[in-house]
Amino acid sequence: MLKFTFAFGLTFLASTAVQAAPATCLQSHLIRDTKVTDDRTIVFHMLDGSVWQNTLVNACPELKFNGFSYVENPPDQICGNLQTIRVIRAGSVCLLGPFTQVKPAHS
Repeated sequence: MLKFTFAFGLTFLASTAVQAAPATCLQSHLIRDTKVTDDRTIVFHMLDGSVWQNTLVNACPELKFNGFSYVENPPDQICGNLQTIRVIRAGSVCLLGPFTQVKPAHS
C-alpha cells in the first residue's frame, strides 16, 4: 500500500508540473480588435498584424451575442489561464484559457 501511495504521489506531482506552464500575456494597448467566434473562442487581432486565439476554459453563455469586458491584471496586459472576462449584460464570469498564435506579426 505504501509503494502505491508513493507512486501515485509522484504521478500527481508530475502531472501538476506539466499543467503549471507559464501564461502567455498580450499587451492590451496593442490589441487592434477582437472577434468572438462562439461562446468559447475569442480572436485577438494585434496592431503588429499578429493574430492570437483564446479558447476559454469553459463555454461562456451569451458571449457571442453580448461581447465582454475585462480588468487588466497585471496592468496593461491580458493573460491566458490567469484572467477572467465578464459577459456584458449577462454578467457571466469566465476564465480565459491559453493563448495560441494563429498568425505571426508582419515582417
